[in-house]
Amino acid sequence: MTSAQRKQQPASPQDLWHLLRIGVFTLMLVARGAAAAELATATFAGGCFWCMEPPFDKLEGMAKTTVGYTGGQTHNPTYEQVSAGATGHAESIQVTYDPAKIGYAKLLEVFWRNIDPLTPNAQFCDQGSQYRSAIFFANDEQRQLAEQSKKDLEASGRFQQPIVTEVVQAGKFYPAEEYHQDYYHKNPLRYRYYRYSCGRDQRLEELWGK
Repeated sequence: MTSAQRKQQPASPQDLWHLLRIGVFTLMLVARGAAAAELATATFAGGCFWCMEPPFDKLEGMAKTTVGYTGGQTHNPTYEQVSAGATGHAESIQVTYDPAKIGYAKLLEVFWRNIDPLTPNAQFCDQGSQYRSAIFFANDEQRQLAEQSKKDLEASGRFQQPIVTEVVQAGKFYPAEEYHQDYYHKNPLRYRYYRYSCGRDQRLEELWGK
């Protein structure tokens, strides 16, 4: 059979099935890539990371929230190391969100309303640089929005004290141990007791009102 004759032969069922499988697999890869490209991340530190998940989890457009450690020098730090204050890391939360449903500016608004921006190297009952408040920007757009939101808060006249929350370049984010993820769901009684005894909501109401 010549080359021209082979080209004229109809494709076999096996050939068609193989091409169909390739086409479906390609479409799946394209869809996954498109979905991943649509999501963005934002990283914040606001004291105990258990308490930073609930306000973000309830927002429309959230894909997931992950608590962890960032801003320090130690690679793959443990909770014990970070809580001891020797790693330079801060307890943090990384928010994965859909920018088509919620903007970074809204995330900043939620962040500010859930922290004490006036106290350096502490949040509520937790003391130490590992509990500092910070915005870790991932790109120039986030940096500009974060810096502007801080300036706007300073200019608002709400506070007489300076805003000490850091706006710094995001570095490596290390997810915390699994038992810390969604802690408020896994251990609701312990979480509520800790939050109340730490005076978090009382201080937030004092700063921001109800």
